[in-house]
Amino acid sequence: MRDPKTLRVIDTGLRRAAENLALNRALLEAHQEGASPHTLRFLRFTPCALVGFHQSVEQELRADYCQEQGIDIQRRITGGGAIYFDQTQIGWELYLDKRFLGTAEMPLIAQRICEAAARGISALGVDARFRPRNDIEVDGRKVSGTGGAFDGDSILYQGTLLIDFDVERMLRVLRIPAEKLSDKAISSARERVANLKDLLGELPSFETVQQRLAASFAEAFDVNLEWDDALNPTEEARFAEALREMDTPEWIYQHDRPAAEAGMLEGLHKSPGGLMRAALALDHARDRIKQVWITGDFFVKPGRTVIDLEASLRDTPVQELENNIRHFFARNPAEMLMLSPDDFLTVLRNALAKTTVAFPAGGATERPS
Repeated sequence: MRDPKTLRVIDTGLRRAAENLALNRALLEAHQEGASPHTLRFLRFTPCALVGFHQSVEQELRADYCQEQGIDIQRRITGGGAIYFDQTQIGWELYLDKRFLGTAEMPLIAQRICEAAARGISALGVDARFRPRNDIEVDGRKVSGTGGAFDGDSILYQGTLLIDFDVERMLRVLRIPAEKLSDKAISSARERVANLKDLLGELPSFETVQQRLAASFAEAFDVNLEWDDALNPTEEARFAEALREMDTPEWIYQHDRPAAEAGMLEGLHKSPGGLMRAALALDHARDRIKQVWITGDFFVKPGRTVIDLEASLRDTPVQELENNIRHFFARNPAEMLMLSPDDFLTVLRNALAKTTVAFPAGGATERPS
């Protein structure tokens, strides 16, 4: 039985991306099973580029640059966008349940946790504030980004605190337009983020940062802290199992799709739950969708929901797209963060808008010249 008045604090140290992300899965699964206490975890990464669970490495990262620079590439167990990590950031994670937080509404969860984190950061000597939906700022500049995910009744909420972060290196890792890498653009990007080293005039110790954040979470949740870096046997077993699966190319590149394919149509949709990308191969002669690929920085649980949706839409008549999507989600209930079946329909329709094939609720459009 978990003690609702105790928050375990662990520091898993500096690790490779595969190990840190396998620990994500192990701790979340063990917590959902009731085998882990409520936990605050501190972590750091060796240089790595991470894509969200539903993203494509080729679309989001400059894999050649990462290889040249010795930067690991990995895939997270949660949705969200591509990010760069190294030793100049401190990660913090909370593994809690909905009863602990008193709500299952992610905006309320984000506000409560981020306000507590902001008070902990402020205790270091800056004026940190929560900015909806999930950032923490100092004087309008981002010092910490956050995000969360559910697994049953368990919640994983993550944050990253910038200590002495190199913005230019991050921009070179991400697959963004070349103009974003100009001196002016890099300077502008630097002005939008804040490092604790610059704000404080010195590099704070990791131990001090951890102590301030942990104390603030303890006060916000009215719990006692229990510092203990040892994983329990269930967590260790889950970690070993997760690492075997995730420290492989099959895991990292599972959502990648062909960079170019004849007849490929592509569409984007900025949904409330994140940016969605769709690509589809169309059989023009039969007005059928041969195959779809859906990627992006959104959250869906179970993780294989999108894979199953893609499989269900193979060889779908264009006119039946909406019915098939709605029937799929009716048969396969999924937990989606600020996302609905309509968003999947919209991103696919945006791709279909590149063709002259007629489809419902939008009609035919001219192919761009």
